[in-house]
Amino acid sequence: MTDLRLRQLVFASHAQADIDQLKHVLGLGDGFVDPGVAEFGLTNGVFALGDQFLEVVVPVQDETAAGRFLSRSQGLGGYMAIFQTDDLNAVRARADAREIRRVWNIDLPDISASHLHPADIGAAIVSIDEARPAGSWRWGGPDWQSQSVPGSLCGLEVTCVDPQKMSETWGTVLGATAESIGHQVYALPTADGPIRFVPGARDYLSAYTLRHSAPEACLKRAQTRGLTCSETGFHFAGVQVQLKAD
Repeated sequence: MTDLRLRQLVFASHAQADIDQLKHVLGLGDGFVDPGVAEFGLTNGVFALGDQFLEVVVPVQDETAAGRFLSRSQGLGGYMAIFQTDDLNAVRARADAREIRRVWNIDLPDISASHLHPADIGAAIVSIDEARPAGSWRWGGPDWQSQSVPGSLCGLEVTCVDPQKMSETWGTVLGATAESIGHQVYALPTADGPIRFVPGARDYLSAYTLRHSAPEACLKRAQTRGLTCSETGFHFAGVQVQLKAD
């Protein structure tokens, strides 16, 4: 079992109302507004699902990275995937060896993190974080445990022009081995579920998979809010959110 964890998945939106929209549809607790994201010209909401997190970021200034992402992608795809490792120094060394730029680094007593440039790692910003202790999570806010609802993040889908190449790049940096699981489909294991790389016309984070205690109720609320739904999920802020019973 790999020690790599899928700890947080991030949506980007132009609409601040989407923060409350996600909370309502998934029946989440109160979100944490991280004052630190103001450094990037954003506001946000971070919601706890078990000991993992969903985040919506919204640009509130011009010329932000998230704003450029939304313009470039025309709102299609997830903004960031955040993984937890127990050896960030090794991850940083592997990224540096492949000349993958680290666009943001932080080292605090309780957490260290590096954001990898999407043009180098592929598809989106990938953040690698080392939390101390491992069960903590600064980005969730000081009392995220009291706001957490049952559930988990159990999968990530990455659509890409060259799934084999991108899965190998991600795998090299993350310290995981890519495996072929179908025609042009590859997967990397995490302790929480697979990262699947599937073929498509462009590179983006296309689907987040969640375990939830009441997926049918979530779908009813999504339909009421006018979101595009399937039998197993709904489309939100450019991402297909797939639901499984917890």
